[in-house]
Amino acid sequence: MTNTHLAPPWQVSRWFNSAPLTLADLRGQVVVAHAFQMLCPGCAMQALPQMQRVRQLFPEQRVAVIGLHTVFEHHQAQGPLALEAFLHEYRYNFPVGVDQHVDGDPLPLTMRAYAMQGTPTLMLIDAKGRLREQHFGVLDDITLGAMLGGLLREMDEAELHGVTD
Repeated sequence: MTNTHLAPPWQVSRWFNSAPLTLADLRGQVVVAHAFQMLCPGCAMQALPQMQRVRQLFPEQRVAVIGLHTVFEHHQAQGPLALEAFLHEYRYNFPVGVDQHVDGDPLPLTMRAYAMQGTPTLMLIDAKGRLREQHFGVLDDITLGAMLGGLLREMDEAELHGVTD
């Protein structure tokens, strides 16, 4: 699970529930992010509710919960206005970035940079900004909790020993 390379930057055209964020802004926190589409059943029924649970269970200053609306199909039905209503109706209050598109390319830029297979895709980024896990689909809550606990333990040990990269 160790990776020494920084996670690729996110290419986001718009943010909901937050001022614009970068991965550099989130250094010092463990980042749990899900790339999702609001019309994806696995995203709507499993990934996003899991993100909300993580947001409620872990302190914000230690674990950043981020959604990336990564639309690669049904583009017209999943625009910013629909996303805003979706986030409001389901009371998702964690930051959500809209993965940026380039004209003529159906795949958004962050999806392409991370070589995602589809949605939902879970990304765990350690406190140093390294992509430590990328998983297509949804992990069960216990597995995700154990992985987050391990990354938090690493963060605590690094702080305790004054280790920086």
